[in-house]
Amino acid sequence: MEIFNGSFTQQEPLSQEAINAALQVLHSGRLHRYNLKEGDAGEVALLEVEFAKRVASEFCLAVASGGYALATALRAIGVKPGQKVLTNAFTLAPVPGAIASINAVPLLVEVTENLTIDFDDLEVKAPQSDVLLLSHMRGHICDMDKLLQITNRHGIKVIEDCAHTMGASWNKKPSGSYGIIGCFSTQTYKHINSGEGGLITTNDPEIMAKSIALSGSYMMFEKHLSAPDKAHFDVAKYETPNISGRMDQLRAAILRPQLKELDNQIARWNERYMIIESSLRRVEGLQIIERQTEENFVGSSFQFLLLNRSYAEIKAIVEGCKSRGVELKWFGQDEPIGFTSKYDTWKYIPFQKMTKSDRIINSILDMRLPLTFSLEDCKLIATIIGQEVERKKPFERNG
Repeated sequence: MEIFNGSFTQQEPLSQEAINAALQVLHSGRLHRYNLKEGDAGEVALLEVEFAKRVASEFCLAVASGGYALATALRAIGVKPGQKVLTNAFTLAPVPGAIASINAVPLLVEVTENLTIDFDDLEVKAPQSDVLLLSHMRGHICDMDKLLQITNRHGIKVIEDCAHTMGASWNKKPSGSYGIIGCFSTQTYKHINSGEGGLITTNDPEIMAKSIALSGSYMMFEKHLSAPDKAHFDVAKYETPNISGRMDQLRAAILRPQLKELDNQIARWNERYMIIESSLRRVEGLQIIERQTEENFVGSSFQFLLLNRSYAEIKAIVEGCKSRGVELKWFGQDEPIGFTSKYDTWKYIPFQKMTKSDRIINSILDMRLPLTFSLEDCKLIATIIGQEVERKKPFERNG
């Protein structure tokens, strides 16, 4: 049987332009975002300007991580301890973690077979909260126009978790620009890579002023180029605690060249994604995640469903693929492994039974598509998955 010998965790090397930019910062010795020479804007401030323009936002703040961005966004809009915050049942742990970190309470909303938030369940639960932390989990974007119809009707403020949708859009409007705040990640496995990092975008000057103060600005507001007028800091500078989480010059320096190449990288990811999708569409018993025509996505990972398969059957498929070099993350396994986790393993939030989501989450298989994979690699990976799914047909058919 064919074996895949590549790595699902190996990213591409940084460009020479990014390396040169990093060396320039290192030679300067000025790594802190506010440690600048007279007349020097600094890498962080320039990244914020460039990213705000990229996502059609008025303001941007670069921070230490995507998770920090989420918690800062919640604080900036005034979420209080004990307050309920709506969020997807299918997401990664940093999302409910951000809510719990400020002693608020995640209120989970069911997920659909397209891996997006369930509007019917959102309608039912909307009266219980005035904040939705919407996770575009694994790059799947719901109908944002319909979502806003619901949230506007109920007076719900939307924070978009865009960790998996940098460069994506709905109806040609950038991901992150629908909600009151957009939160992005620059962690190694995201779309631009600084090891760890995050970005916050908004058009609201009061929210940005408070976010900048929260990040630990030391009242150096004038060193922010993508920020509101200083008058908006008059209250925030006295009433906002310093929860230091700034991005440093080194990370910003290596991100700026990557941001310029993002469109080209998206095209490469999507080419790999479509090769795998077209191959797996022919596999009996495997359900592709359908995307709507309004969605322009970034295919940096791939998911499919094995609905109506038993735990033992899915486990056998995962193990069969692994023995042939294909690493599939399974969200439905009994214990979370690696980067997967399910809502019932988040013991720091109140337990909530999500019957509809259970059926879907238990059947999700997920894998990264690093750009170190060639097109031939993607064809081989799809072949191996298809063979293992078809080889391990449901037990009742084997007779």
